Amino acid sequence: MSSSSSDEVDEYLEEMVDEVVDNFIDSVVDGQANNPKKRAYIERNQERGHNQLLTDYFNENPTYPSEMFRRRFRMNKSLFLRIVDRLSTEVPYFQQRKNAHGRFGLSALQKCTAAIRMLAYGQSGDTYDKYLRLGE
Repeated sequence: MSSSSSDEVDEYLEEMVDEVVDNFIDSVVDGQANNPKKRAYIERNQERGHNQLLTDYFNENPTYPSEMFRRRFRMNKSLFLRIVDRLSTEVPYFQQRKNAHGRFGLSALQKCTAAIRMLAYGQSGDTYDKYLRLGE
């Protein structure tokens, strides 16, 4: 077999491989562009979670007494409220914002409750999802 014949075969194979790779890349890119993933909306009723938290611990006549608050949060209520106030004024994540639909998101109280209880007990955020009406 001559060297020119071998060069022709190499060129032909290289062109074939390039064409196959280009077609594969095009199909992947086209498939992603034409099939955008839709997000599932889950109504979590975050306002209800905030109101439940207020009713249970922070109203004038809370469901749970201050001793129960101290046991569950491992601090007294006034310290907890100072932490919530400071975080909500200085850290943007803990500030309540409106979403694209104009609805308010999680309150600073809900976010701080989840964060502090995660730190106190070493549990994941999913533990408090049902009670506080959090998302992922």
